[in-house]
This record gives sequence, structure tokens and C-alpha cells, in this order.
Amino acid sequence: MDVAEIVLEVRDLEVKLKTAKGAVPLLEPVQLTLKKGQVFGLVGESGCGKTVTCNALMRLLHPRRMESSGSVRLNGRELSNLSEEDMRRIRGRDIGFIMQNPMNAFTPVYTIGSQFIETLRTHTKMSKAEAREQAIAALADMKLPDPAKLLKRYPFQLSGGMLQRVMIAVSMCLRPALVIADEPTTALDVVNQLNVLRELDRLRKEHGTSILLISHDLGVISQMADEVAVMQKGRIIEQADVYQLFDHPQHEYTRMLLNARPKLSLGH
Repeated sequence: MDVAEIVLEVRDLEVKLKTAKGAVPLLEPVQLTLKKGQVFGLVGESGCGKTVTCNALMRLLHPRRMESSGSVRLNGRELSNLSEEDMRRIRGRDIGFIMQNPMNAFTPVYTIGSQFIETLRTHTKMSKAEAREQAIAALADMKLPDPAKLLKRYPFQLSGGMLQRVMIAVSMCLRPALVIADEPTTALDVVNQLNVLRELDRLRKEHGTSILLISHDLGVISQMADEVAVMQKGRIIEQADVYQLFDHPQHEYTRMLLNARPKLSLGH
């Protein structure tokens, strides 16, 4: 594999929970490699360690409660020993994060526009006017109606599906090398689910963004992912190309997940 193609390389990523009786392993050593433009699916039921994995990748774990070890490299740069300030710059600019509940991504007392514009200006040298233009264009790309008016609204005035698409627009505006999407469709109805997945797919195709797609929904994973890792109780028990995993699952747990899945079609 061409080293220049590797966007994310994770080696022996472990997380332990600190307790009065000592450290309890939450995440057994995880190995992941994501190439440019690849969608990597991480699947498993709630509580299996998917979100802990993505918080560990982004160094968002509570240091007093949890300790993590191992290597996380983004475009060849080791993240685990960076200062908090450097890491903050990387989050948002080089790694986009789309979370399960978009309400948590926005501050309720500021308009969508002020938060969007501030994010762009924090990570770039844009003027306020340039950032506003960019924000409007990004919302229009997401097929959101009347973007200029939308910027004046507050988060609570938008539906979950609209907020989710605003969040994708914000994270994609900075052209990150990697987007981590943690259950991005869970809180949405089927129509909005499809809209969000289509937008992620478009961004991957147009900008070569790599996407780590975390979901318990195998319907979503089957439509989007190139490769899939199945997680159970903090460890990856099976990893394969998406067709291989769905057609010839090796692990009993994977077969159980596959049998329980609803059908969802993106319609190409």
C-alpha cells in the first residue's frame, strides 16, 4: 500500500478506566488503517466501545477517569504526544466530527451563522465577510433552503435533520482529511438519514475525504462502507471488506448482528 495514501493509522490503541481497585480495560488493542477517500465502518451494539474508540482517537477522553495508550497517526503525524493546543487545532481543521446528537454541537444562545463563521475564522485567515460567503455556499451545497436566512436562526429553530446537515457543512468547509461520524443518522427519520448519507458520500467522492463511520445500524454500514470492523465488548472481533463481511461473516456475533438488521436502500 502506498504510504501517501494512508490517512489514519491506529496501532495498539487501548483505553483503561481508572477505578479505586485499579485500571479496568475498556478497549483492547485496536488496529485501524484508513486510506484516502475510504469509508471505514465500525459496527457493534450500544456500549461495545465504538464511541470510546473515537473519543480516544480525538483525545477527548477525561484524563482523570481514563487512560489511553498506543499510536494514532494522521497523515503520518503522531497525535498521541501533541499538546492540547495543537490537538485543538487539528480537531475541526484536519479531523471533522459529526456526532449523534447535533444539538450538542451547537451553543443554544448563538445563531447558526455566528457559530459557523467563528469556526471558520478560528481555523483559517478568512475575513468575516469571506467566512459568511463560505458558510452560505456550504449550506447551499447541503441542499438547505434559503441559507442566508438560516444563518440568522438559532439551533432550536431547526429540525434534527437540518441541524445534522449544518454540522456536516461546518465540518466539511475546512476540508478535513478525516471525518469521524459517530452514529450520524440515529436520531433521524429515514428521509433525513438518506440525505445525510448521500451528503457524506458526495463529500468523499468530491474531496477524497476519509470517513470513519460508527454505527450500530448495519443497513447504513452496508450502503456506505468499503471495509468494516465489528466490535464487541471493547475489542474488534472481525474485520473484512464490506462484501465479504456481509456475505461470509466468520464470527457468530457478526452473524447475529446481520440477522437482526432492517433494510435501508440509498437508491443509486
